[in-house]
Amino acid sequence: MGEGAAPLVVDVIDNGGQWTHREWRMLRYMGVDTQILPNDTPVDKLRRVDGLILSGGATRVGLTGELGNCGEYLEIAVPILGICAGHQFMARFYGGDAGAAPAPEFGAAQIELVNGGGHIFEGTPDEQQVWESHNDEVTVLPPNFQITASSESCEVQAMENDAGDRFGLQFHPEVDHSEYGVKMFENFIRICENMRNL
Repeated sequence: MGEGAAPLVVDVIDNGGQWTHREWRMLRYMGVDTQILPNDTPVDKLRRVDGLILSGGATRVGLTGELGNCGEYLEIAVPILGICAGHQFMARFYGGDAGAAPAPEFGAAQIELVNGGGHIFEGTPDEQQVWESHNDEVTVLPPNFQITASSESCEVQAMENDAGDRFGLQFHPEVDHSEYGVKMFENFIRICENMRNL
């Protein structure tokens, strides 16, 4: 952020995930003005944000397609990062699909970047360890998105839209076991800052 500039405002939408506070702490550590909001917060009650994170959650969103007011949040013209359930919901919202994973994953996993890795993975290696905790996954990539990371057990580990302002991660970058999670948050913050300055 430029000297004297107001801090970025990036709020975390709480979908009931076990690590939502880690996402909030990561943003705070990086100097971002952030707060955690329940996912039923009315859109007109949101403050003016430079970005949003749709957290993971216990909801089987891949099977129900419901996640509070997240559909309305996705209409806001700011960068949005969906994590786990947020990623699955984003895929469905934009015309893809999500459902029960053939091999649910809990623990460390290796992913490989594809299609150049997109903006979220900038400055990270082509192969890296991440932390998984999911029963569901994206099964159909939405139109105007590309896959940016895959693994042996999950093709859509990460995705990004063509406009470069919607990002989905199947895994949890906020957990220490995700080797380059901090860098992913830094990249998302940079994207939010760049778009604020347009």
